[in-house]
Amino acid sequence: MDETAKRKLWEEYGRTRSPEAREKIIIEYAPLVKIVAGRLGMYLGYNVEYDDLVGYGVFGLIDAIDKFDGSRDVKFETYASLRIRGAILDQIRKMDWIPRTVRQRQKKIDTAIHDIEANTGRAATDAEVAAALGISDDEYSDWQSQMAVTNVVSLNEFMDQGTEAPIKDTSYMRSDSPEERIEKEELKKVLAESLETLTEKERKVILLYYYEELTLKEIARVLEVSEPRISQLHVRALQKMKDKMGRYMGILTG
Repeated sequence: MDETAKRKLWEEYGRTRSPEAREKIIIEYAPLVKIVAGRLGMYLGYNVEYDDLVGYGVFGLIDAIDKFDGSRDVKFETYASLRIRGAILDQIRKMDWIPRTVRQRQKKIDTAIHDIEANTGRAATDAEVAAALGISDDEYSDWQSQMAVTNVVSLNEFMDQGTEAPIKDTSYMRSDSPEERIEKEELKKVLAESLETLTEKERKVILLYYYEELTLKEIARVLEVSEPRISQLHVRALQKMKDKMGRYMGILTG
């Protein structure tokens, strides 16, 4: 649907509030739900089904359609993306999928990483963290996978404090203002610095996913490892990048 048809559809819905017009809008923007659910699904790993995330996100889309104020200088895609993301994460929090043992392990990992980096002055390696925790490398990988839900909920709370960057939407490109160009340059610098904290495999996963836009399954084929392993590497990479990325973290996980 082109922009003119979209505008007419919104005008019709604003005038009639008819279920038929709303259904057409839902269908038109359904791909947006899949984009947001896909990003969150990559971050959550295998802790939750992708189809469930899409289902939760549809409620956020409907809520966005009903509450959107077209007179404000905000694109619907940006507004809806935040509503969709919020609906998904709210549902995850309500279901309380994070066991106490997982939260305790997260605290132990955070403490170990902090102590190692304070003593060495560099990023802690997985082997060093595992040794500090008194567990094997394989067991530490399992812990990392279990941390996914904890991390995404914590990240959402961090973003709720007003630090979230708008979700990138490459379908709607426009010219950048001078301020936006400066912002992008700063982002490139911060991103480059954060990539230096990763292992070679973690860096490959980030580059293939965010730059080459490959799917989890495609990355698994390229690197010749399992999909769950790719998910673990992705989660671990985002954990390491979080401190460096700061307020830009929402760009990767939106």
